Amino acid sequence: MFFPLFFIFIIVPIIEISLLIEVGSRIGTANTIVVLLLTALIGIYMVKLVGLGVMRRMQQNMNEGVSPAEEMVNGMMLLIAGVLFIVPGFFTDTIGLLMVIPFSRNLIKKIARRMIDKKVSSGVIYINRL
Repeated sequence: MFFPLFFIFIIVPIIEISLLIEVGSRIGTANTIVVLLLTALIGIYMVKLVGLGVMRRMQQNMNEGVSPAEEMVNGMMLLIAGVLFIVPGFFTDTIGLLMVIPFSRNLIKKIARRMIDKKVSSGVIYINRL
């Protein structure tokens, strides 16, 4: 539990500040701010477009009597991507973009599923099934 929190609250801001300083020194402060605003706006717009498609597929699955579990996971990942786009920085925008693109989102889901399965099988995470 310590490492994820350490990564989120210490390592990510250090990466973001380093990238902002580097990009700012190369293209200038004003251009860096414009690029950050553009990536945030474009990213949020992409999340909206992809999210509407996910919601449509979720409703279609429910109408057909199919569990919308996969689409719910996609929706959760898009929510996280939206938050990452709102946080100013190039690193978080890149992670957000990877969560919006279907190919990389599926890859992230596979990696996360393997990690969760490993924790469940080792007893670190307990799933109560009815």
